[in-house]
Amino acid sequence: MDDHYNQMKSFKAAFVEIYQGPGVSRSESGILWLKKPGRMRWEYHAPKEKLFLIDSENAYFYVTGERQARKTALKNLDDLRSPLRYLLGKTKLEKELDGLSLAPDLSPIMAGDIVLRGVPRSMKDRISQVLLEISSTRQIHRIVLHGLDGMTTDFRFSQMEENVPVQDTLFRFTPPPGVEIFHDNQVTQ
Repeated sequence: MDDHYNQMKSFKAAFVEIYQGPGVSRSESGILWLKKPGRMRWEYHAPKEKLFLIDSENAYFYVTGERQARKTALKNLDDLRSPLRYLLGKTKLEKELDGLSLAPDLSPIMAGDIVLRGVPRSMKDRISQVLLEISSTRQIHRIVLHGLDGMTTDFRFSQMEENVPVQDTLFRFTPPPGVEIFHDNQVTQ
């Protein structure tokens, strides 16, 4: 799987993000774009339009119709989506996830997939384990993050396209007229 993603230049997929925690449950969906080096764009379409964008240096978060967009330097980013940008890079899952192993006790949502589990080294203070559902063609169909606080974030990917032409402008944030960029010390989800 490492080789598969390390050789990829760009990626596009539909996604569903399901968040469940103590007293809260929500589901959102949209389109995810990734492009080397380390750029990503989450376009949320339902239930509310919003954008989460990383341009290699900064992260931006904007909800359509609001008067402010938030911007933070990547070094200050504490967001569950941000590690996904490393899928297109020189990564080795064994270096990113402690205790990486098969999870035969868990059933995949797609027949024929396998499930791996591990603990992300960079998020040990927030995440107790991550589950990766991987197809026989080495594509990640699902990523489930289990938080130490009892929350679960489940990313499901479909309609995946690899090495699609993607303009660099897709990873530049241009605020709509009248929208101010608020420089935040930390953007979290």
